[in-house]
Amino acid sequence: MEKLSSDKITEIDIFRIYPNKNQPRKNFDKEKIEELADSIEKYGLLQPIILKKDSNDNYMIVAGERRYTACRLIGMKKIPAIVKDISYEEVERLAIIENLQRENLTPIEEARAYKRLIDVYKITQSKLSEMMGKSRPYITNSMRLLNLNEEVIELLDNEKITPGHGKILLKVEDPELQTKLANKILRDKLSVRELDSIVENMSEKPKKKKEKPVYEKDLFIMEAEENLRNILGTKVNITRGRKSGKIEIEYYSEEDLEAIISMITD
Repeated sequence: MEKLSSDKITEIDIFRIYPNKNQPRKNFDKEKIEELADSIEKYGLLQPIILKKDSNDNYMIVAGERRYTACRLIGMKKIPAIVKDISYEEVERLAIIENLQRENLTPIEEARAYKRLIDVYKITQSKLSEMMGKSRPYITNSMRLLNLNEEVIELLDNEKITPGHGKILLKVEDPELQTKLANKILRDKLSVRELDSIVENMSEKPKKKKEKPVYEKDLFIMEAEENLRNILGTKVNITRGRKSGKIEIEYYSEEDLEAIISMITD
């Protein structure tokens, strides 16, 4: 049997093609698939899908499941494809990266994809940042959403609340309270700023009888805090005393701590 080159476009029978069960994206927008099908019907499939041949002479999709689904929708019998001779591990890695680059993933799908690339394929955050064209704090903050409780994660996955809401909810340690606040977001249509105000008021500690002198922050300190927040992707508080001061950096998981240490020591 002829061995297909890695860049040769070949017409493959559609009935011999099947989706990758480890496809990172589980939900596809039906309306967008139909729009893609209309486009393919009018103009043809402009970009071939990527396949891996299995031991039964069938083909697993590496990249292009949306295109495959749209082609099936309009009754195509054959699909232009490029067959790659790669391992199953490489299939999954490429599928994850292809989805991150091409698809509008939900915040949770995106976070899980980053985490799998780092945990399973040992891609460093620095390398992943370069590959995706995203800052390291962006990737860190994305994965941090996975530390929320399952009910809140489901709301994020269904895009009922935003990643901004999720980031604020991470300040709340109690899982039940996270859920109550998430439901309040839906019920009262809270903005991220409104939610942040509620959480900040909840976390205020009663003042002690004897307090240390409080020095009003000047513009330099506030700018320094803002710069550090942007670099580290987390809350930073700088306190100045008479002759010295301290910098407090918040983190919400061991992964956060490792990422912050890595950014500081690089």
